[in-house]
Amino acid sequence: MAVEVAEAVDIVLDCFVKSGEMLRPADVAKATGIDSKIVSKAIATLKKEGKIDSPKRCYYAAVK
Repeated sequence: MAVEVAEAVDIVLDCFVKSGEMLRPADVAKATGIDSKIVSKAIATLKKEGKIDSPKRCYYAAVK
C-alpha cells in the first residue's frame, strides 16, 4: 500500500523527532520505508509549516 503525502508528514516528523539529529531525505526513506519522493514532499510541507529546518545543505532536523 502506498503512503500518501498527508499520511507521510506525521511519520516523517516523528522520525526526525525520535532521531534527534540531522537526517537526509534518503535516511528518512530508509528508516520509515516510505518512497523517497513522498518523503521529499513531506519534508517540503513540514519546512513550510516551520516544524523542520535545514541547518546544513541537504540535511534536515526537527525544530526544537
